[in-house]
Amino acid sequence: MAERTITLAFTGASGMPYGLRLLECLFAAGARVQLLYSTAAQVVAKQECALTLPTQPREAARLLSERYRAREGQLDVYARDDWLAPMASGSNPGDAMAICPCTMGTLGAVAAGLADNLIERAADVMLKERRPLVLMVRETPLHLGHLRTMTALAEMGAVIAPPVPAFYAKPQTLAEIIDQTLGRVLDLFGLETGGVKRWGEPSAREHRPPRSKLRRGKV
Repeated sequence: MAERTITLAFTGASGMPYGLRLLECLFAAGARVQLLYSTAAQVVAKQECALTLPTQPREAARLLSERYRAREGQLDVYARDDWLAPMASGSNPGDAMAICPCTMGTLGAVAAGLADNLIERAADVMLKERRPLVLMVRETPLHLGHLRTMTALAEMGAVIAPPVPAFYAKPQTLAEIIDQTLGRVLDLFGLETGGVKRWGEPSAREHRPPRSKLRRGKV
């Protein structure tokens, strides 16, 4: 299979460990990643993961490539207002996109087709080009507006995939809970890392791609 190009976006919902681990799993699966993140995502990354995401795309690409063992050229990071980025156009949209985690504000903006920043525009392109768009929405409880917005996006072709634990897999650690959920997302992209405990099959724990050692404190 040819190398797949996945656009990955982080927004300001709680759940940054999912986003960072998905980035690492995409590298392990051999995908090329185009990364975007919001200002609020930078705040959440610092709060939840003690990770300072650089504002400058080149610095961010260097830091994350080293941290998660990306191959040379496997990661490109784009600014939120870089309208010349490839995913801003239907002529070069990539193979799929995930917003992980996805705020309700981003969800509403994508549903309305606002495209006020590169994250929203990239998602809009995925929908119009009929490419897979996975929205890992983080909020609870949900009010009627949330539910109607998710319904509208599902009708447009997006996949609504809240990060819900699968306890049949008998996870022993938080890392295993995260990997099980993200393995299902990778399934949607046609990628495999061996991290999913599938119903009726032996445990996949020993086949899970290794995690990079997380450094604490300012990065």
